[in-house]
Amino acid sequence: MLLAVDVGNTNIVFAIFNGDELCGKWRISTDTRRTEDEYAILLSGMMEMQGLTFSDVKDVIVSSVVPQNMRALERFCSQYFQATPMVVGDKGVKLGIKVLTDTPGEVGADRLVNAVAAYQAYRAACIVIDFGTATTFDVVNEDGDYIGGLIAPGINLSMDALHAAAAKLPEVSVERPHKVIGKSTVSAMQAGIYYGYVGLIEGIVERIRKEMKQMEMPTVATGGLVPLFSGDTPAITHVDEELTIKGLHLIYKMNKA
Repeated sequence: MLLAVDVGNTNIVFAIFNGDELCGKWRISTDTRRTEDEYAILLSGMMEMQGLTFSDVKDVIVSSVVPQNMRALERFCSQYFQATPMVVGDKGVKLGIKVLTDTPGEVGADRLVNAVAAYQAYRAACIVIDFGTATTFDVVNEDGDYIGGLIAPGINLSMDALHAAAAKLPEVSVERPHKVIGKSTVSAMQAGIYYGYVGLIEGIVERIRKEMKQMEMPTVATGGLVPLFSGDTPAITHVDEELTIKGLHLIYKMNKA
């Protein structure tokens, strides 16, 4: 079995594949202080609930945007799986796509993994929106190559900044409001942030499509916060919460082959 690990700024996602079958997926908070033994305790308990054990895992692939986590994760893989993880971005790990940006080395591993998975799914020029700590928009051309994208503050960051900068505004959770016009400070903040993001999504997707001269480009949304927006805007044509994990599985198979 394959263990796929996606390390983001807010969460780490672990997933187990048996061949092409996704057998389990779990999410923990990202903490750069965690040791290899803490990872073992957390993951073994979650795997046990699915009837899985560490002895089932033969290979590991990792995508990370938090370099501080890598030493502990590598020790975790070595100690508990007797495996050296395949790390996206390392020399020799093929992606099967070209990165057509000015500085390819600066592109986050998760964004490239998403591009691989999206092109495999749609076989066309497409847009990937990843709702995480940041909200990223990434563009794949008709040849499957990554050509660039945009990075915007994540919706939780925006809500936290609003509370921190305005003394009289309370700290509120991000929710999908029932109405655009808020009748209280809390509902007004929630509506402003939420529908502001819907407008951001629609505006950016439209501009990308115009720039690409392809007004029917598929737009797939992923990330931990994607359930907030699915079904609320026609700009998002597909939702796939497992997109990054699927991309890691594809890259592993490509490199093993």
